[in-house]
Amino acid sequence: MSSGHSDHADDTATAPQLPQSAPMSETAHQSSIGAMPLVSTKEKDSTRKIEKQSLEYALRSGIAGGLAGCAAKTVVAPLDRVKILFQASNPQFAKYTGSWSGLAHAIRDINRHEGARGLYKGHSVTLLRIFPYAAIKFLAYEQIRAVLIPSSEHETPLRRLISGSLAGVTSVCFTYPLELMRVRMAFETSHSHRSGLLDIMRQIYHERAAPTPRSAAATESSTVAAVEGAASTVNKIAPRTGLINFYRGFAPTILGMLPYAGISFLTHDTVGDFFRHPSLAPYTLKRAVDGDIDPRKAELNKNRPLLNAPFELLAGALAGLASQTSSYPIEVIRRRMQVGGAVGDGHRLGIAETGRKIWLECGFRGFWVGLTIGYIKVVPMYAVAFFVYERVKGSLRIG
Repeated sequence: MSSGHSDHADDTATAPQLPQSAPMSETAHQSSIGAMPLVSTKEKDSTRKIEKQSLEYALRSGIAGGLAGCAAKTVVAPLDRVKILFQASNPQFAKYTGSWSGLAHAIRDINRHEGARGLYKGHSVTLLRIFPYAAIKFLAYEQIRAVLIPSSEHETPLRRLISGSLAGVTSVCFTYPLELMRVRMAFETSHSHRSGLLDIMRQIYHERAAPTPRSAAATESSTVAAVEGAASTVNKIAPRTGLINFYRGFAPTILGMLPYAGISFLTHDTVGDFFRHPSLAPYTLKRAVDGDIDPRKAELNKNRPLLNAPFELLAGALAGLASQTSSYPIEVIRRRMQVGGAVGDGHRLGIAETGRKIWLECGFRGFWVGLTIGYIKVVPMYAVAFFVYERVKGSLRIG
């Protein structure tokens, strides 16, 4: 027994001792960890620059544009309803046009007969249309701008104007039928038949264009008779019902969109550049101390830093004022053409014919009816649209 214990003790005593490293100090341990380049995938993604002409950038800019459009239209939906009634010369609201108080009286009249929901009549179609419309417009602007203005050396007002105009035309081509349905729903009042979206679609589809009436004076002129004969032939060939009805007023829409979208983007970018001037930057730029701007993200946006809220809203408001003024007469003609199937004899009027009719009815003022509401509307609408767009772009890391 004793020998067993002694043998075990000897083994323990004679066992070779392995060298032990000295314990690492806490400071050295922390410094070794700090020296390791630990960068998470999320952080890498947040600092990754997305190329403008990539599919990812296009999708993100489209989402930002769609959300911006929906937010802006929701803010001004009641004003938009009244403006359409004024522009299209709705008989029940003609008495309210031409004065500042007319806007308040029209809103009160709608609220009395249709309730608060009446102020948002047609807004569901507006949202259905505005998301793809705004998404395509902002997406197209970013992509067209990247082609026409690949660097700061190519930055000119003309290129900005062309980029905005082409973006507006592109978006209209894809979403015009929804715009027409929205106008038709907004044009109806409680005193007329109230229609749902499907009713409006069926009504527009089955509308038949009346033949152009031939005046007595036209029969006395062989030249005019020949022109009207050619027009009659075209009317016989062209379909008078069906899908073509969803493009009433399409030509003046395109004509008006060229200055409308072009000048809005041109003005916004030009005013934004002015506000970003080094002498104004301390007062106009969004600061990192807000807590929501990572310096690494700011580095990605160093070519176009974000404006703070008041100046971003102001830039958008000025863009709306400029674009509205430049295109308003064409917009009035477009509205009259869009509701042509809902009033009168259903005759499809052209741009010149509609303009002549407005001139005979109201004179020069007829082309500017509802402009007061237009100004009141575009200030918050464009301010909200550009503000939301720029902020969502920043959140999606494509600012």
